[in-house]
Amino acid sequence: MNKKTELKDQSELLKHFEELNALNIFLESRHKENYDRSLPLPDHINDRWERAERLGFGKGTNIYDSSYVIGNVKVGENCWIGMFTILDGSGDLSIGNNCTISAGVHMYTHDNLKATLSSNVTPIERAPVTIGNNCYIAPHSVISKGVTLGDFTVVAAHSFVNKSFAANAIVAGIPAKQIGKVTIDNNNNISFDYFK
Repeated sequence: MNKKTELKDQSELLKHFEELNALNIFLESRHKENYDRSLPLPDHINDRWERAERLGFGKGTNIYDSSYVIGNVKVGENCWIGMFTILDGSGDLSIGNNCTISAGVHMYTHDNLKATLSSNVTPIERAPVTIGNNCYIAPHSVISKGVTLGDFTVVAAHSFVNKSFAANAIVAGIPAKQIGKVTIDNNNNISFDYFK
């Protein structure tokens, strides 16, 4: 490649970068005006609901472009999957309907600790993770292999969940422990009853 060709290629690249930047500024201003929020360029281009549909997730579910989906992951209807989540389905991951998986949540169906410590003599361990319906997983929580969370479970922010919990549990901590119970009456009134 000669100098003229190289300079022309750099000039073309700079031109495309400037066009992309102008598009981002335009989309950003329209989005800010219409929705009162600021988003990175990929979220202007890729629709979260379309991505969820392409992944085979349930109707009404959305997932941010910055989220990683690995292996066999099944997600029900009307779920919200936040930014920078990791959904590892290498050991099968199932999420029910009407769930919120907040930003930065990591769900792992594998564990390579023993494999690492044994110089890969011990195989990577895998076990399915099942999240029930209407569960709320708060930001930056980690769900480890083999965990099942019953319907209406609430996981507090920054929790490490390494065991299963029954329906209506409120769990928190490292490792997570049940700290309360979700109660929903016949009129759909919701209360959070914390243990003393």
